[in-house]
Amino acid sequence: MTPLRDDIETTSPTRQRQCPICGSRFRPVRRQRYCSPACKQAAYRARSTPAPLTEATAVVAPRQPRRKDITVYSCPECEERYLGQQWCQDCNRPCTRTGIGGLCPACDHPIAIDELLAQHQDQTTAEVKIR
Repeated sequence: MTPLRDDIETTSPTRQRQCPICGSRFRPVRRQRYCSPACKQAAYRARSTPAPLTEATAVVAPRQPRRKDITVYSCPECEERYLGQQWCQDCNRPCTRTGIGGLCPACDHPIAIDELLAQHQDQTTAEVKIR
């Protein structure tokens, strides 16, 4: 039997232990590990409290844009296009949803992805017909 599990060995008057929390020497009673209830509580808190996240371990997922913010809307009356705005500023009427899109890099006007794909398909089919 190991001395730590032998109650007679651990309670002998000559045996002393060192507290793992504060480092002070004490005479254990049976299987006592800590010198005081305060050190016992400090050990429990150290075991049960999760380690704080540091900047190196913290991973923050990028926030996805709201669907409304990346949707292109067009006014049915004046045909003005808006990115992320559902009401026409000129007509003061609700706009219809054209599709998901963004601003055109060339002209800075809102354009839907479906329209870009349709333009690309028209160009490729025209090239195929010419050959």
